[in-house]
Amino acid sequence: MKIFALYLPQYHTFKENDEWWGKGFTEWTNTKKSKPLYKNHYQPKEPLNDYYYDLSTDEPKILQAKIAKEYGIDAFVYYHYWFNGKLLMQKPLEQMLKNDKVDINFCLSWANEPWTRSWDGKSKEIIMPQNYGNKADWKNHFDYLNEFFKDKRYIKIENKPVLFIYRVNSIDNYDEMFEFWNSEAIRNGYDGIYIVETLSKFQMEECSELSSAVFLFEPMYTTSHEYTKISRAVNCVKKLVPSLKKGKKYLLTNDYDMISKKIVKRKKITKKNLILGYFPSWDNTARRGKNASIIEGSTPKKFGKYLKQIIENNKEKSDIIVINAWNEWAEGAYLEPDKKNEYDYLKEVKKIKENT
Repeated sequence: MKIFALYLPQYHTFKENDEWWGKGFTEWTNTKKSKPLYKNHYQPKEPLNDYYYDLSTDEPKILQAKIAKEYGIDAFVYYHYWFNGKLLMQKPLEQMLKNDKVDINFCLSWANEPWTRSWDGKSKEIIMPQNYGNKADWKNHFDYLNEFFKDKRYIKIENKPVLFIYRVNSIDNYDEMFEFWNSEAIRNGYDGIYIVETLSKFQMEECSELSSAVFLFEPMYTTSHEYTKISRAVNCVKKLVPSLKKGKKYLLTNDYDMISKKIVKRKKITKKNLILGYFPSWDNTARRGKNASIIEGSTPKKFGKYLKQIIENNKEKSDIIVINAWNEWAEGAYLEPDKKNEYDYLKEVKKIKENT
């Protein structure tokens, strides 16, 4: 089983962020100012040794790759932001492409959502709309992607470059686009393009005949899909915790064990290739404040236990699992060492890789 980790490049300043949220805004901005909402609530999330890195420089990218490989992460799945020719957050990825000292395999995940104020909770306010264009635009996008595809570190399956897509169901004429990309890939010496549909709360089922695989984005696939069927009948799916906020007595949180057990027991849901998903923890208080989505009860030991079970139960179904995430600090979903657990989550990954 190969273990990948999703990777967010939002740790550097760029013009649009300065304009939309204030000069100097990065993912660390909201992470640092987050406050606990209830007793023993671990906020703010703090990186070990106060390592608030800047991804506009190469040093953290080189170090991240080194640590990830040392602890059993086989590849990063970098988020890619493309708006019909307009790029956002591309600097770290383009720098990585030019620097083979960032020594880890990788592929891209096109985060093809409209750009909104989700960083501060105002997710309905669209700043950068998504427009999928025509064949000329698809060609422009493929040519940009192909610079990454050509890299020796880029992940290919059956000589097809792997491309995750966050919301295939949002793309106009997605099969026509994929057919075009497939022909372009063949023209460039590949055997096609390996499209992976991401299933989450935004897309519950696969929708393209031309995609090669589906990826279960956790915990959102389970909390949005599985539990909606049983939450009315099962009271222990969520729990109430006393709030520290005046005027709000309780907060509703999800239970890490309940969600993890559901993931462990899930049967194969597709005839296509399946890419599994899992997560170390989840708490987006840094982005959502009192409206946060929180999953309580995660520990490194629990994470390791369930991850091992998921891998053992799916050896015949899948050979890739993608962890959400390497560095989603504002969503509380990260493997990177922090002040509370240090390297303990990564140690669990390493232990599993060494014993399977």
